[in-house]
Amino acid sequence: MPPTASHLDHQSNDDSFATLHEELLWRGLIHVSTDPEALAQVLQGDPITYYCGFDPTAPSLHLGNLVQLLLMRRLQLAGHKPLALVGGSTGLIGDPKPTAERVLREPEVIASWVDQLGLQVSRFLSFEGSNAATLVNNLDWTKDLSAIDFLRDIGKYYRVGTMIKKDAVAARLSSDAGISYTEFSYQILQGMDFLRLYENYGCVLQTGGSDQWGNLTSGTDLIHKALGVSVHAAGTPLITNSDGTKFGKSEGNAIWLDSELTSPYAMYQFWLNTDDRDVIERLKIFTFLPRQEMESLEQAVADQPHARLAQKTLAFDVTSLVHGPQQAIAVREASEALFGKGSLEDLNPDAFAQALAELPTASLSAQTSVAEALVATGLCQSLSEARRAISQGGVSLNNVAVAEETQALGEARPPHPSALLLKRGKKTFAALHLV
Repeated sequence: MPPTASHLDHQSNDDSFATLHEELLWRGLIHVSTDPEALAQVLQGDPITYYCGFDPTAPSLHLGNLVQLLLMRRLQLAGHKPLALVGGSTGLIGDPKPTAERVLREPEVIASWVDQLGLQVSRFLSFEGSNAATLVNNLDWTKDLSAIDFLRDIGKYYRVGTMIKKDAVAARLSSDAGISYTEFSYQILQGMDFLRLYENYGCVLQTGGSDQWGNLTSGTDLIHKALGVSVHAAGTPLITNSDGTKFGKSEGNAIWLDSELTSPYAMYQFWLNTDDRDVIERLKIFTFLPRQEMESLEQAVADQPHARLAQKTLAFDVTSLVHGPQQAIAVREASEALFGKGSLEDLNPDAFAQALAELPTASLSAQTSVAEALVATGLCQSLSEARRAISQGGVSLNNVAVAEETQALGEARPPHPSALLLKRGKKTFAALHLV
């Protein structure tokens, strides 16, 4: 069952803006739309029904999907009704990637991922009240659809010349990989989704990433051709870092919303490491902080960048949004303890274990010397370097300084039953698992 709305009660739009559309533009949540003036008027009028789709191409959503969920939530806070579509049928196909065909997963795998994504989506929207969210699955209107009916009823509205001009399709057509008819047809399936949601729910707006613009407008075009009705599409910007690296990637791995794939501690650290040049834009998109507080944080970045107040606010707020306030508090305390000198004993054991999981690791016995552990973990290159680091007072175990060059690791102590934190200097760590 979807969660109750109580965990969403603190969220609100900023009433310092004249309109919702104005705030969405300021926050960077709308990059492109089919008719900006008409969309602004629609959003200020009577409640509308809108949707965003999430394909189960993995067992979890990621930070790119979170942008869409937060746009959906802001629209809901303004009184509009969200439809969250998890693509049980489109997930079996996969939208075209720019370089190569997707690996087609077994239907049973896709079905399990549909369930997992549905639960994740449900954490970010309210399922109570007059504009309660609804989860929908496009497999419901495609599983019994024959190929002949699909071609006659939907395919007849599409022109191949227009389809091959879509960015993703054009990129694949010019690549060595080419594109299969399967992925070429994806845009028709997504267009049909919008048509069915318009017919069944009165849905008049689809949101999504601007890199999906060709698929978004597939639906608006289909509804206009089939029914003579004008509906709307809005695309969020693609988020990139100011240094040119891809946002949401950490050493080549996506930042997932599932705690089993990206721990709350790892997520907290990801946001904590945000560049000063990017942090205010991230706060606008990923938090519900009002404009006035945002301006104060922007001033803090300019006046006291070393304090990293904006990054700490961003890290805590987003981790709390995704994993809950208790997890956010626990990993914040773990982070502060690791980078500080305070006792580790009272830390949340799970949060401490998450922190250790992000570090270089060695499995050693309790009788191993600290100097040997420094070499085994790569914190020092030789025993002589390790002994020198200890003698200079720069080595600690669980934040307790190591005084003797011959000191052994000893038994595990809180907060972990079988591991220790080894630190050289202020920012070089390793995890020691005692065997």
